[in-house]
Amino acid sequence: MARVLIVYETTDGHTAKVAGRMGQMLTAAGVASTTVVHPKGSFPWPDDYDAVIVAASVHGGKFQRNVCRWVQACADRLNAKPSAFVPVCLGVLQRDPTVQHEVRRIVDRFLQGSDWRPSATLTVAGALPYTHYNWLKRWMMRRIVAKAGGDTDTSRDYEYTDWEALRTFCEQFAKSITVVDPPVAASA
Repeated sequence: MARVLIVYETTDGHTAKVAGRMGQMLTAAGVASTTVVHPKGSFPWPDDYDAVIVAASVHGGKFQRNVCRWVQACADRLNAKPSAFVPVCLGVLQRDPTVQHEVRRIVDRFLQGSDWRPSATLTVAGALPYTHYNWLKRWMMRRIVAKAGGDTDTSRDYEYTDWEALRTFCEQFAKSITVVDPPVAASA
């Protein structure tokens, strides 16, 4: 059975939900997965898996520092096997070509800076967990979202991820994985 490592970083918790769901979707597709949050300290190494998925969210025009460092450190290993990048970003909801271009630029800048070339990428919309924000972040996010014409009722949370598109992505990624059996030791 193929084994996939899912590495993610989250700021407000939604990318954790995305990573967890990807693990469930891969299991349903017949692939074993291990999900690890913000790779720092002791964590599984990419070499121990047949494929790797990295998920991170965009905040302030960039991804979380820990996942960026991990991808940079592991880029050669990630490039040697099927790998996927799943950026989580509310900007994909906006139909403004300028915003769409900026989202692509953020993803491209991250990948170019890390020398990682994932075999698949899917940018997914995140969430607005207004009720979990402190008052300052709630106010700031409401202003940003209002300018974009989005949901501004801060008494509730909003989730925008297209779970069906993510399921299709995971199923296709699972099909792309080739299991490499470890070498068999010669008997004496």
